[in-house]
Amino acid sequence: MSALSPRPRTVARAATGTGATLALATVALAATGTAGHAADYTVRDGDTLTSIAKRTGTTVARIATDNALADPSRVRSGQVLRVPDAAPAAAAPAAADTSYTVRSGDTVSGIAARHGTTVAAVVAANGLDARAFVRAGQTLTIPGPAGGTAAAPAPAAAPASGGTYTVQRGDTVSAVAARHGTTVAAVVAANGLDARAFVRAGQTLTIPGADAPRPAAPQAATAQPAAAGAAYTVRSGDTVSAIAARHGTTVQAVVAANGLDARATIRAGQQLTVPGAGAAPQAAPATQLVGNTFAGRTYSSGVVDAANQNKRTLLASGAPSRADMQAKVAATARAMGVDPALAQAVAHQESGFDHTAVSPANAIGTMQVIPSSGEWASQLVGRQLNLLDPDDNVVAGVAILRSLVRTSDDLPSAIASYYQGAGSVKRNGMYADTRRYVANVQTLMTRFG
Repeated sequence: MSALSPRPRTVARAATGTGATLALATVALAATGTAGHAADYTVRDGDTLTSIAKRTGTTVARIATDNALADPSRVRSGQVLRVPDAAPAAAAPAAADTSYTVRSGDTVSGIAARHGTTVAAVVAANGLDARAFVRAGQTLTIPGPAGGTAAAPAPAAAPASGGTYTVQRGDTVSAVAARHGTTVAAVVAANGLDARAFVRAGQTLTIPGADAPRPAAPQAATAQPAAAGAAYTVRSGDTVSAIAARHGTTVQAVVAANGLDARATIRAGQQLTVPGAGAAPQAAPATQLVGNTFAGRTYSSGVVDAANQNKRTLLASGAPSRADMQAKVAATARAMGVDPALAQAVAHQESGFDHTAVSPANAIGTMQVIPSSGEWASQLVGRQLNLLDPDDNVVAGVAILRSLVRTSDDLPSAIASYYQGAGSVKRNGMYADTRRYVANVQTLMTRFG
């Protein structure tokens, strides 16, 4: 488990990875015969959606839409994408990429909102690192708005110019957008809202391209209210990313709907609006994948329920192999200035490079990071990390290691703090099991050095 996690541990498993690095995937462009799609494309190491779009004569927005990508910044080596035909000339202006020169005080979230796109799309288009830092004078590629492909002309009765709306008490931008048949990004951009998308009662909003009332098809009439969002009460151990995954929505949508700050911090008992969510999350299966006790300690039902939900999500999502995860750990450590041998040794000791590992304390993935430590890691790197995502999980663990190495008296203390927590190590010294953990990690470092 990561720093600040409870003492009981996930049993360390022997790694099956051999330390082999990710092999470069080959390009596979072959006609599919499906109308509107020229070929399938196999992602190579180092590819981004922007480079793939330029190479194949299409746009980031079309590839993301056609492959139902929730986060356009996340493509992995070996992933097969359906690549659409180049957009017709008439549609190109709607989705064409543009350039933007960063000004003093700009942030990626502010730039994305101003241009009607998303942080993930800007990060992917420009190959930004995990912190999404930009500097004044830097030229960014701004991808065309999501869903920017040409559509049939709207009926004359649906004004393209949009309208205005006066905010009512309890309104959120996501609910207003859903009610008017537009998107959160479009409302944010049209009104110059900040990254938190705060609105207040009595405020007049410009609603871009809204259909005044949207007639619903008879079959969908009963389902329409769900688009405005469902209510959810936060439980102990929950994270915004886990809640979003459970309800089939995105972190960005939950953040915008609830006016959360950049850290997306939530607390047990808090009421959230979950935009576009179904009436209720799917009930947990009777079979528990993660138990509630370890090393004589019993964990609360809220923590164990969250651990089981995270375990199910990881198993269903198709985690990378142990060898692939080991390669991610080594590469991320090098990129973030951490000794790769240390990062690999900790990952091996914590999970055996098994990204589907979840402990009863809800320590998640390869680096076994609990949600509270994940929030700390998000603050360290300057963006919200999703611990269920293989890359973000590794970034979180390596960021914590980097901070502990910089602030600890020596390397053994840093390793001990990852396991026992820095505060506890300072107050109590190393427990007996912590000393064994440190010895194991230091021995493993000689293997990976």
